Amino acid sequence: MNIQETLINFMREQAYKPMDARELGRIFDIKKSEFQEFQNTLNYMEKDGLIVKTRTEHYGLPERMGLVVGKIQGHQKGFGFLIPDEERPDIFIPSSNLNGAMHNDRVIVKILREENNGKKCEGEVIRILERGNKTVIGVFENSKNFGFVVPDEKRIHQDVFIPKGDTMGAKTGQIVIAEIVKWPETRRNPEGKIVDILGKKGDKGIDILTIIKKYKLPEEFPPKVQSYAENLSDEIPQEEYRRRKDLRNLKIVTIDGEDAKDLDDAVSIEKLPNGNYYLGVHIADVSNYVKEKNPLDKEALKRGTSVYLIDRVIPMLPKKLSNGLCSLNPKVDRLTLSCFMEIDKSGKVVDHEIVESIIRSSERMTYTDVTKILRDNDEELMKRYDYLLNDFKLMEELCNVLYKKRITRGAIDFDFEECKIILDELGKPIDIKPYERAIANRIIEEFMLVCNETIAEHMFWVNVPFVYRIHEDPDLEKLTHFNEFVYNLGYSVRFGQEVHPKALQDIIQKAKGTKEETVVNTLLLRSLKQARYSPECVGHFGLAARYYCHFTSPIRRYPDLIIHRIIKEFINGKITDNRVKKLTSEVEYASTQSSDMERLADDAEREVDDLKKAEYMSERIGEVYEGIISSVTSFGLFVELPNTVEGLVHISTLLDDYYVYDERHLSLVGERTKKIYRLGDEVKIKVDKVDLDSHEIYFELLNNEEDPV
Repeated sequence: MNIQETLINFMREQAYKPMDARELGRIFDIKKSEFQEFQNTLNYMEKDGLIVKTRTEHYGLPERMGLVVGKIQGHQKGFGFLIPDEERPDIFIPSSNLNGAMHNDRVIVKILREENNGKKCEGEVIRILERGNKTVIGVFENSKNFGFVVPDEKRIHQDVFIPKGDTMGAKTGQIVIAEIVKWPETRRNPEGKIVDILGKKGDKGIDILTIIKKYKLPEEFPPKVQSYAENLSDEIPQEEYRRRKDLRNLKIVTIDGEDAKDLDDAVSIEKLPNGNYYLGVHIADVSNYVKEKNPLDKEALKRGTSVYLIDRVIPMLPKKLSNGLCSLNPKVDRLTLSCFMEIDKSGKVVDHEIVESIIRSSERMTYTDVTKILRDNDEELMKRYDYLLNDFKLMEELCNVLYKKRITRGAIDFDFEECKIILDELGKPIDIKPYERAIANRIIEEFMLVCNETIAEHMFWVNVPFVYRIHEDPDLEKLTHFNEFVYNLGYSVRFGQEVHPKALQDIIQKAKGTKEETVVNTLLLRSLKQARYSPECVGHFGLAARYYCHFTSPIRRYPDLIIHRIIKEFINGKITDNRVKKLTSEVEYASTQSSDMERLADDAEREVDDLKKAEYMSERIGEVYEGIISSVTSFGLFVELPNTVEGLVHISTLLDDYYVYDERHLSLVGERTKKIYRLGDEVKIKVDKVDLDSHEIYFELLNNEEDPV
């Protein structure tokens, strides 16, 4: 147990009364020579919000002092909420009690009033631990004696004041980045200076660039990283040919989307004499080039993942690797890590082998072409790839076997409609097309899943530090809430102290093809926890898998890269006791960092999608669509259209009655007419207005008999 844990446990004791540093030093027998280090530990713990220092310099735990630590989530109207670190409901913070705290700041809050009669718990910020916005992006407005920046992030409700000499020559209407030099006080806005001018609002690409800057996503690779990548040899050393398994004569193909450039997985298949399938999954050996602690590795760990923003990618690795050296392009030799699995007719992996290998991919196939071959019997394509036809049919056969096994054991298979946003050359959205999850997509999906499971199980039993992909069991309270709701739709989940994923999968199956399918899926997804990376193997609830990891995309995900290194070290007998110690802390840090960066990437990708969807709908004001009610709140209904665009029907626009929100049944009920709008109901809407700044779309509800004109 380290000193921090010891201190926290000591302060948790019933008899503990807040003490100052010297008193604590005496209790723990801290020598004079060690006291400064002990004081530093207390300062770090205070900075992290683990302990609190009173005005009299006595230390205690926040929860024992009626205090809560967390992050502020601002609101454009000036108030905010504390999102606590610990498991408890959000705390409402009136604007007068924010005391200079801004959106995303990490703070300590004093509870002023506990939750009562439906009123939220209320608090006051007493200390700001860490500022969340060193810089602010927004639109510059100039006036005679000063300027100000209107933040793009609506949850930062105050404009940033810019003195005359700090404007960098910015003009009204330009998108700028301001560095904050003075934080807000009760009656004073934050003050800043302009550090970058991105361009004029409305210019091509500025909208997405603004989001990139907002999330502080890295755009360029540092020169040191770039030059390191450029200096890597294109030639594979002879030594690698000698020591690796040569698979260049094996029929191996990549199957990806048309526009994919980083091809990191390839597959091979054959039928064994005993009737079993022999599946090979071959993954780019990125770790051969990105060695531990080299400039590429440090940058990849910092980034954690590639970010895909409709018309551009912010890669984890420079192009030289992602689209070149490590991409499994056809007809060229490439270094790989291969996992061969013998799979029986029931889908069970009865034997496997993990080897370092060299491959030469036969073809660069696309999902579209393989689907045309298998589903549509496209003659031209069947002729062109005649030597691969049997392999594709075998792949389809095995895919169905694996899928059946996965569903039988209870894996939850959400079938959400995904859409692809099409932009023109100026970056304007011209179409939103449904993305088909066809047979070729499913083949690769199933093969990668079984490979990830096989690798995770293998590495679990050899007992070395590893990064697992985990999905913890759902929160029973949330699940009970979900159960109450679906009960009203005629479904029910049976569970006791714990729930098996199969029980939830059964509901998805029952709802399939019904009008409430999307709603059931969405609500269930909201009831589950988020998957994350962890050094602990606790299983993956959603996949109903005891062992799971991410092994198949080392070009675009850091966890895959670090576990490739560990696997290679293990199969080459290089994992010593000292190495285990070192790896333990490395996998811990990589797990946390990768989970955090994945969340950040998801948020940025979602915001870019919302932006382009809003822009697309802004050209369609007055048009009529049919959709389903995807969410119900006290202030209105959200309606989702078949193209995945979601818009709000505000309660103030429902003019035929006064509607009351029924939280338990997630519905709005008319007081006089008793008309009910429920989650999952089909409705007809007209596009009313679009707020491009906040990416919000507003609909107007039409009665079926109403003239849509």
